[in-house]
Amino acid sequence: MKDSRIRGADIVIRSLIAENAKFIFGYPGGAIMPVYDALYDYEEQIQHILTRHEQGAIHAAQGYARVSGKVGVCMATSGPGATNLITGLADALIDSTPLVCITGQVFAHLLGTDAFQETDVVGMSMPGTKWNIQVQRVEDIAPAIAKGFHIARSGRPGPVLIDITKNAQNDLGEFNYVPCLNIRSYKPYPKVDDAQVAKAAELINSAKRPYVLYGQGVVIARAEQELKGFLDKTGIPAACTLLGTGALSEEHPNYVGKLGMHGNYSPNMLTNQCDVLIAVGMRFDDRVTGDLKRYAKQAKVVHLELDPAEIDKNVKCTAPVLGNCKETLAKLTDLVNPNSHEEWIGKFRELEAEEKRVVIGNDLLPTKVGLTMGEVIRHINEFKADDAILVTDVGQHQMVAWRYFEYKTTRTQVTSGGLGTMGFALPAALGAQLHDYNRQVVCVVGDGGIQMTIQELGTIMQTKAPVKVVLLNNNFLGMVRQWQQLFFEKRYSFTELENPDFPKIAEAYRFKVKKVEKREDLRNAVAEMFIHDGPYFLEVVVEKEDNVFPMIAAGSSVEEVRLS
Repeated sequence: MKDSRIRGADIVIRSLIAENAKFIFGYPGGAIMPVYDALYDYEEQIQHILTRHEQGAIHAAQGYARVSGKVGVCMATSGPGATNLITGLADALIDSTPLVCITGQVFAHLLGTDAFQETDVVGMSMPGTKWNIQVQRVEDIAPAIAKGFHIARSGRPGPVLIDITKNAQNDLGEFNYVPCLNIRSYKPYPKVDDAQVAKAAELINSAKRPYVLYGQGVVIARAEQELKGFLDKTGIPAACTLLGTGALSEEHPNYVGKLGMHGNYSPNMLTNQCDVLIAVGMRFDDRVTGDLKRYAKQAKVVHLELDPAEIDKNVKCTAPVLGNCKETLAKLTDLVNPNSHEEWIGKFRELEAEEKRVVIGNDLLPTKVGLTMGEVIRHINEFKADDAILVTDVGQHQMVAWRYFEYKTTRTQVTSGGLGTMGFALPAALGAQLHDYNRQVVCVVGDGGIQMTIQELGTIMQTKAPVKVVLLNNNFLGMVRQWQQLFFEKRYSFTELENPDFPKIAEAYRFKVKKVEKREDLRNAVAEMFIHDGPYFLEVVVEKEDNVFPMIAAGSSVEEVRLS
């Protein structure tokens, strides 16, 4: 009788295929080699993307997940391969990105012996994962992967790590994949309390100056239309967090701008003047609230949130509404009265005009000799498609690009929010582009961050992904330098960079390249970048000591936002 059993390594790949995984971002090595050997036979069913570093693999998986809304998959070997995933795991956890990460591990009988490339990756990754497990038996592989996918994508999404010993990969077992639909004691979607919804509606109906703050939870829940419907009916002004950007078109009449340390002037200033604050799918991060002791103390707070741990964690709320905001927003919209808050929105517009006069005009239409980051983004807006995806690294360029990029559709903003991971953008842009080759992906980076994962230009070269990389080069670690200028008496301690010839590096990776140093050359260079059918690398040399404003200094109140 023919043996129907297959290797554990094949079970790994077949399980991923059963979960409709399209890509694996990874890097091979000794402890994961059986899975890579199995992968050789499944090339038509699942595509492996060979990154140049394991950190590149997990950030690429994040970029894919954030744009597609699906679970990203990455794979690495034991020891340094596994530990190189830790930064990405922490990033994905705080930004609620669904990932399944598979790592190889030494043979089970060698565990604890300090064998070659053995590390306790389960212990190391526990604080940075939603769930993790070590699999030592072949029969446990498929159930662990099924459980991992369910946990990663359900409720508040997050990363999962599955560590598989080499003997489990080599041993034979039966393949019978059963998707995981329920786990005892794990309840990812709390039941909606209709009484709390009614209480929230009562507060909103009686409010004179209500204010909506929305975050990435709206995008994760696919509740963009519900948010729009709620705002259309109530006429309430709405501002977004960094990761919530794009959930509502910036052309919507109720949209009043971006929140946070380098957000817009009016959304920050007027937070402490609203009477009812309605938070939807956001966690009151310190970059949004500033000094909590002086944050919205005059307001009654309605918090629509999926994760019970976020309720009252930072800001005490009057009406907590637990549940998926796609459901809770719809219920709330049924109960609120049609309204218009034109006079209240007018206050936002007045302060918006002041910001345009003092800050935005100088950023986008500068009179300075040197180029500004803002004018680069202005030209990108001129040529990009409405559904173009912006992927940014971390620093001044990130904040400027976020402020001035024109977001008209959802899932067009990809950046490292809560962790602030330099080196995120280049591999994340690759992952975003692989989801859809036909969409424009613009990767805006600084000269500091790009050098942390610059080797992923090689992955873009090998996949021929038409990513448009825009390097805003000021020869500084710009955000740190800005703080040193404003708060450390211009003591520029180790923030000035002596940089390589970036276009030559990109050209070696077969990118079409251009370097711009003069204003008269910028517009045509941006136009050429978008016309080019393939990867493009545009370096723009910008002012060395330009600052990003508005700005709320750490520990300050949101009302203490500076325009200069």
